[in-house]
Amino acid sequence: MSLTTDFIAELIRAANEADKLNPFEIKRLLNRAVATIRDMREQTGIPGSNRAKDVVIDLQIAAARADALAADEIRDNLLDAADIIRTLKIILDGKPE
Repeated sequence: MSLTTDFIAELIRAANEADKLNPFEIKRLLNRAVATIRDMREQTGIPGSNRAKDVVIDLQIAAARADALAADEIRDNLLDAADIIRTLKIILDGKPE
């Protein structure tokens, strides 16, 4: 498996155990996801957005509020991150070099 695939699996596992994560772990995962998404967007040529609807902004806000998030909010944010990263991986895997 690739590092990206491993990270997607890590995000999904963490989402399934959202109630057991501490704020530090949540912040670490969400901040890693933000960095990964930005890097992958750059590789694909897909621009980010400075609009409020950009998932990266949502993930950054969630990371900043990690100690106040409910377990379902943690789960949803981690799954959103995994979904975006998976989608970008599919795009990158299909991109001609």
